[in-house]
Amino acid sequence: MPPGLDNLKHLVVLMMENRSFDHMLGGLFKENNAIDGLRGDESNPDTTGKTVKVQPKAKYQSQLTPDPDHDFAPVDQQIFNGGDVPGMQGFIASYFNKQRNVEHSRNVMYYFAPEKLPVLTTLAREYAVFNRWFASIPGPTLCNRAFAHYGTSFGHVGMELFYANQKFKSIYDRVLDKGKLAKLYYFDQVSSTLEVVNLLQNQPQLFATYPQFLEDCKAGTLPDYCFVEPNYSDHDGPGGNLIASDQHPDHHVAEGERFIASIYQAIRKNPALWASTALLITYDEHGGIYDHVPPPACMPDGFVAQPNATKTGEPFHFDRLGVRVPAILVSPWVPKGTVVHKRADGTERIFEHASIPNTVSKWLLPDFNDNDRSPREAAAETFLDLLTLPVMRPDCPEFTL
Repeated sequence: MPPGLDNLKHLVVLMMENRSFDHMLGGLFKENNAIDGLRGDESNPDTTGKTVKVQPKAKYQSQLTPDPDHDFAPVDQQIFNGGDVPGMQGFIASYFNKQRNVEHSRNVMYYFAPEKLPVLTTLAREYAVFNRWFASIPGPTLCNRAFAHYGTSFGHVGMELFYANQKFKSIYDRVLDKGKLAKLYYFDQVSSTLEVVNLLQNQPQLFATYPQFLEDCKAGTLPDYCFVEPNYSDHDGPGGNLIASDQHPDHHVAEGERFIASIYQAIRKNPALWASTALLITYDEHGGIYDHVPPPACMPDGFVAQPNATKTGEPFHFDRLGVRVPAILVSPWVPKGTVVHKRADGTERIFEHASIPNTVSKWLLPDFNDNDRSPREAAAETFLDLLTLPVMRPDCPEFTL
């Protein structure tokens, strides 16, 4: 067993909101062509028939208002644009439907220059960036986050808050059942959590807040597995106004950068914790923003969403993934500049949010019965094999908050 995996005691997952890989990290291709980002000639037609190429003009705020559509039917348009081939040519057409404004609809083709996102791009350069991490469903937030918690959405493709048909236990319940520790850290009581309805009914002790995460890092008392959520809303706090940090359009992207840095730094400042922790940073779905990589097929999870739920006139068998999102694995045991793409035999390594509970299960619960989770999760790629260095790196960066 590699020393990094042998020493691993904590896995932390930070899931941000609604940004595509190309939008956030596509600009890194020009400095490292192993990263499957943007060459500059990728394009979509607008509704006048004009070809609109990608450009590094993304802004932190006030550019994606109203929020681009990311429900199932609009995402289907973004991927297929009314055809049978996933050509990724319907993003502008989909966004045009929000305002009927041709010029504004082109904004979904903009991406961030790397220097605009110094935290995220530094972490991508320094650790492991995934070329093929996809949302689990071509749809919105809640059903995608369910895959991170349950390895399935139990047939849901929308924003339903309560899942009455839970056939499988959450990864938190599984971990606790085996005598391990797990916790979901949400920002505060006002922002709350996107999973409180489903998870709180069974395990209220699972929940803590962001300030407690910072304290647990300082004290070295993080659980074996924890999931961290950003601030989902602008609201008043004890020290004044708190700015949303989830990066959901049209929240301020730079505040999300600061939040990501705060999670990284909280772990980084405790030497013992830093040596024994892996941090995965990813996004729940693409938020209707352009990405050039067609989502691949995947193992069905045994559920079917009917046409009245998909609103496309067709059922969905959960046999293909959603749009690609940023994902970075951080650890001092990860070689600098790792780009995760292909195996030695040339086949692609495909990751999605079901990779999270599968990784936790393989790591903490190696004798867990595959019949007690979705076939989709059981087939998902895991990522702790990336902790490959024989000794810890001494050159890991730090951020000033």
